[in-house]
Amino acid sequence: MGKEIERKFLVINDEWRAAASHTAEYSQGYLNEPVSCSVRVRIEDDQARLNIKRVQIGMSRDEFEYPIPLEDAKKLMTMVLGPNVIKTRHFVTVDGHEWEVDEFHGDNAGLVVAELELDAEDEVFTHPTWLGKEVTDEARYYNVFLSQRPFSQWTEAEKANA
Repeated sequence: MGKEIERKFLVINDEWRAAASHTAEYSQGYLNEPVSCSVRVRIEDDQARLNIKRVQIGMSRDEFEYPIPLEDAKKLMTMVLGPNVIKTRHFVTVDGHEWEVDEFHGDNAGLVVAELELDAEDEVFTHPTWLGKEVTDEARYYNVFLSQRPFSQWTEAEKANA
């Protein structure tokens, strides 16, 4: 069993772009209603994974992830509930930590979120100048919830409060 410790932030400007070392294209969908856990299929470029996470808001939660054949993932993507979450993930290293900056497309276009996986909840890390508000504890920014209620469906007030 794996444990994911992750902090999530909004991105307030494009300064991170110059430091991005590489990118990956993601398409992912959810195979169940997220009651106690989410079951996600993800295609990243030409690789695929099946992921199971406890539905728990906050920085730590149980996570299981397994590689699966790309053809299986493509078939599973036809079975997902709700729209796929499509994004470009940019990898940006800051003071020894690799940030994942997700630039969303499709129904979630306009949303940019930075995530940082940590080894411990109290791990110290540099906050780059392009980081905005922390949204680790806000469910609406989790991909599983973005698949159910995409950014394009948020009210102007909700977007302004982002």
